Amino acid sequence: MGARRTTGVVAGVLSAGAVAAAITVFNLPVAEESPSSANSTPVSTVEIAKLTLVDRENHDGTLGHGDTTSISSRGDGTVTRLPAEGATVTRGKAIYHLDNKPVTLLYGSLPAYRTLSTGVKGADVKQFEQNLRALGYRGFTVDSTYSWATASAVKHWQDDLGLTEIGAVDPSQIVYAAGAVRVDSLSTQVGTVVGPGATVAKVTGTSPLATVRLDTSSGRLAKKGATVQVTLPNGKIAPGKIIKVATVVSQGENGEADTTRIQVTIRFTSAVKSMGAAAVTVAFTAGERPNVLAVPVAALLALAEGGYGVQIVDGSTTRIVAVETGLFADGKVEITGNGLQAGMKVAVPS
Repeated sequence: MGARRTTGVVAGVLSAGAVAAAITVFNLPVAEESPSSANSTPVSTVEIAKLTLVDRENHDGTLGHGDTTSISSRGDGTVTRLPAEGATVTRGKAIYHLDNKPVTLLYGSLPAYRTLSTGVKGADVKQFEQNLRALGYRGFTVDSTYSWATASAVKHWQDDLGLTEIGAVDPSQIVYAAGAVRVDSLSTQVGTVVGPGATVAKVTGTSPLATVRLDTSSGRLAKKGATVQVTLPNGKIAPGKIIKVATVVSQGENGEADTTRIQVTIRFTSAVKSMGAAAVTVAFTAGERPNVLAVPVAALLALAEGGYGVQIVDGSTTRIVAVETGLFADGKVEITGNGLQAGMKVAVPS
């Protein structure tokens, strides 16, 4: 996935040699006068602007829902019902059925690893009780102890699910995820006999995400929390934020060296509809200079005595002022020079 500069953008705070290259690219004129000379009024002028210059670097990415997570069976039995690929499963709903009994999705970071019954204590108990309360069941205290009151509420929950009301929770009855999940793909089919550890489905989060794999040379762009702009397949631009940065090593084939890339995951900060897997363009901020004076690159002059300047237009007279250049972005260049202020007019080629 190669980087592409926004049209007319030259990145970075440039050295004198790099500025000379930029001058060549934009075919800037050479000043024929010293910085204090006067001349007749030029035909075209623009005002020196005070603004924030932002230089963005574009990379190809993919729109999807992020990395998949496997849902594995914790029990033995026959798969009797599966969700459709692309379906969303929320808390309290069955993510699949085993022997015609629902395996229910709950929210949490700790996987189910033991039977919960009266007298059991631990963080897994509290996590389960938080889910039970979120599903509307009452009459117990949410804490780290599985009490008789918890067992009583569980019996009501099991009755609602069509399960035998035993008041204890076997780990094969539940699956934990961070939140609602989207079924990305199915790993089995109805009628298959499975055992503990068998993968039933692969799921993702429900929110659309963009992912980009950067070469290590572009690693400076991969900053967690940094904002980006994503051009969607429909041409709309959506703002986003980098939420995850990971190093991915791909094993080389036929004696070739391994390839290391940086995978960036982006969450949108405005509403974006799921479009399935699709190509997007992500604009990373490569440089930013707030509240600087800037003019179009075409306003720069190459001074005969060396360096660069702009031609100031003041009424019927003009003068050339030597400038130092900073960031080039979006066809503009940051300038500093003696006496320069926002609102002054500079000459540009007509």
